[in-house]
Amino acid sequence: MRIRATVAAVSGALALSALAVPAAQAEDAPKAGGLSAFSGQAQSDDVVGDTKITNVVINGGKNIVLGTTAAKTITVSVTATDNSGIDDADVALWHGSSVDDPDGFLLTNEETATCTASSATTTCKHTITVDPQADLYKNSLAGTWKVAAIAWAKDGDYMEKDAYKTHRVQRFSKLTVNAAPEPVVKGKPITVTGKLSRANWETSTYAGYTGQPVKLQFRKAGTSTYTTLKTVTTNSTGNLKTTVTAASDGYWRWSFAGTSTTPAVSAAGDYVDVR
Repeated sequence: MRIRATVAAVSGALALSALAVPAAQAEDAPKAGGLSAFSGQAQSDDVVGDTKITNVVINGGKNIVLGTTAAKTITVSVTATDNSGIDDADVALWHGSSVDDPDGFLLTNEETATCTASSATTTCKHTITVDPQADLYKNSLAGTWKVAAIAWAKDGDYMEKDAYKTHRVQRFSKLTVNAAPEPVVKGKPITVTGKLSRANWETSTYAGYTGQPVKLQFRKAGTSTYTTLKTVTTNSTGNLKTTVTAASDGYWRWSFAGTSTTPAVSAAGDYVDVR
């Protein structure tokens, strides 16, 4: 597995400052990108000179959501300033209780970033490919990850942060709905069923998400807004079931608000003709 190999290679440590070097050595020093930028012994945040990291953006600010098989490539960027200009920058995401012993680790694909300068401010971009079958080897990796970043200036200054910010990595969710019977006589009961499931990274399958509150919503035919009628909790297999009274033609759906580990999802509306 890529993560396990990476963590072993860095001896369980993330150390951006291992590559921060004086200007005289900068020409021969390894730069951002790949394993080399994050190897060495764990050290605390560090800064030399006037280099400042002003922003780090992961996946356009959106959560990273992975299913069971398909890999996803995201864009990450570091914006930094220095009076000499920024030469390069890098990012890594790590998961765990300590930077000294991470259980998850995501590195950039490129050896060097693509940097765009505007005066003393420069934004450097990389990509990171996340493979759920290699990088997300256990379900407990879903949730909040730390974002490490480093920026090197052209005069040899640098700034590194082991945990500049946090970002969420989540398990893809699915939600189904079925309203029956169709059609139905006005005033008669309608049974609405469905299932909330999410990716299980350990088995590469989807499994029911148990004990979760899910809203039952209705949109009357000819309108564009759903109204919440009640909240139902998923059972031990992630299934949902409730009964309502047929009043008018329209669409029924389930809507889940999401959690820190699982994104929000709404089922496509199921139309019921009331006669």
